[in-house]
Amino acid sequence: MASDSEILEQLNRDYVASVQHSDVRRFEEILAEDFYCSNPDGSLVDRAAFLEQTARPVTVSGLEPRDVKIRLFDDMAIIHAQTIYKTADGTAKSGRYTDVWTRQNGRWLAVSAHVTRG
Repeated sequence: MASDSEILEQLNRDYVASVQHSDVRRFEEILAEDFYCSNPDGSLVDRAAFLEQTARPVTVSGLEPRDVKIRLFDDMAIIHAQTIYKTADGTAKSGRYTDVWTRQNGRWLAVSAHVTRG
């Protein structure tokens, strides 16, 4: 059986891949019903709005997490990481994110995300 850290590492990879590939179906599986996201533009969106914005094709490529730090607190975890990516014109950029996960009914679900871009 995988450890909580291993599960959260995989969920983090799934989350980033789902952003890159507009994978709404995977997000529907890993986001809590009361999920909220603070977007880089300063807007705060709920789960439904996040899924709607995720469904739109992204204009960045090569999105990768770096310097991932997973902090476990019983049934809650915080993931801090940097992202690197390229814009549509090929410019290399980076950003950061912080995701909060909670164990609900035996499953880890994302309840919050905060994203910045450089």
